[in-house]
Amino acid sequence: MTTASQPNIRAHRLSKDEIEANFADLHPPLSRSEALIEAERCYFCYDAPCTTACPTGIDIPAFIQKIRSDNIRGSARTIFSENIMGGMCARVCPTEVLCEEACVRNTHEEKPVEIGLLQRYATDPVIDARTQLFARAPSSGKRVAVVGGGPAGMSCAHRLAVLGHDVVIFNRDEKPGGLNEYGIAAYKTVDDFAQIEIEYILGVGGIEVRHNCALGEDVQLPELLDDFDAVFLGIGLGQSNDLGIEGEDKRGVINAIDYIAELRQAADKSTLPIGKTVVVIGGGMTAIDIAVQSRHLGARQVHMVYRRGPEKMSASVFEQALAQTSGVTIHHRAPPTRILGEDHVTGVEFESDGDRFVLYADMVFKAIGQKMEGIGDLALENGRILVDAGHRTSLDRVWAGGDCVVGGDDLTVSAVQHGKLAAIDIDRHLGSANHG
Repeated sequence: MTTASQPNIRAHRLSKDEIEANFADLHPPLSRSEALIEAERCYFCYDAPCTTACPTGIDIPAFIQKIRSDNIRGSARTIFSENIMGGMCARVCPTEVLCEEACVRNTHEEKPVEIGLLQRYATDPVIDARTQLFARAPSSGKRVAVVGGGPAGMSCAHRLAVLGHDVVIFNRDEKPGGLNEYGIAAYKTVDDFAQIEIEYILGVGGIEVRHNCALGEDVQLPELLDDFDAVFLGIGLGQSNDLGIEGEDKRGVINAIDYIAELRQAADKSTLPIGKTVVVIGGGMTAIDIAVQSRHLGARQVHMVYRRGPEKMSASVFEQALAQTSGVTIHHRAPPTRILGEDHVTGVEFESDGDRFVLYADMVFKAIGQKMEGIGDLALENGRILVDAGHRTSLDRVWAGGDCVVGGDDLTVSAVQHGKLAAIDIDRHLGSANHG
């Protein structure tokens, strides 16, 4: 995928120590004293707007109150009861546009309570100690297939296991975790946390994971329906969107999500080739992630170009600011018109206000979203699976959640909620007395 055959594309632009420093934890954890001081800032609002703003409905004042009383285990239980991936969400959630934006202390005069960091403070010790806070209910005798080992699938599998059902996860990758493992910037989830959290989730018992099993290739939906009482699809969006412009097939034009996956799995990040000058096309979180990481790997110039204005960018204001303070130049209202170069890319032509301009580049990253591969007879809308409030699809005994469904917003926290709601509905369908 990546190549150093061009003179301006090479590895080791920075020393290994410099790159390790660049990829250190974006938000270092709070100390006990820092956490207690921050917890004291919470007003513990009745009908707290922060809880309403949380896609998984975590009782935020309750978990912060428990931190104040040094009840870390109780605080973590409050979080995990609604969001079993609360550890990862504490790292990657755009809290600045969710719970923290809704915080009543978020005014011109003061900053909101640092809910994300407090959530990490509560969950990390429990995960590190492998302290299981939930026991499985008596066996229901029912089996559920979960297709996809990402946040939606893991959330669904855990809730179903707690409710007493046996779960088999069919995961297309070599590791579980989905985009948490392969698609998020390395500085957001350091020290292999994605796998540590997965191990914690699986520790509840009753969940089997089968790797390298892709739907439509290694396993088929009809056979899953024959072998299991219910099926949950958390398959994400498996294909990157094309730009649809001349020259897109030139060498050096790379899908951002593929490069990020390679970067996340690299034992030594300094070995990854990166261009001297990089152009990123897109305006979402993936575009920010690849742009910032290109700078962290030693790219001298990184341009991020979005076809609409800043108000339309799906990347949060915080993420946009992070890119700019990392040395990324952001251009708006400039759709690409063609890729320049003969065999290898040399630049990208854009159009802005009727004029055309060129940004020269050794590497171009496409980060304009992904689309779902076809999966048979399921009802779709705009290329995503239609589901009801309980996340049932148009097929009997099939549920779905995460990025693959209509309304999926490419957030880990939303995918976790989808998986949880689907598990509760599946449990009702299976006639268990353990749901709630």
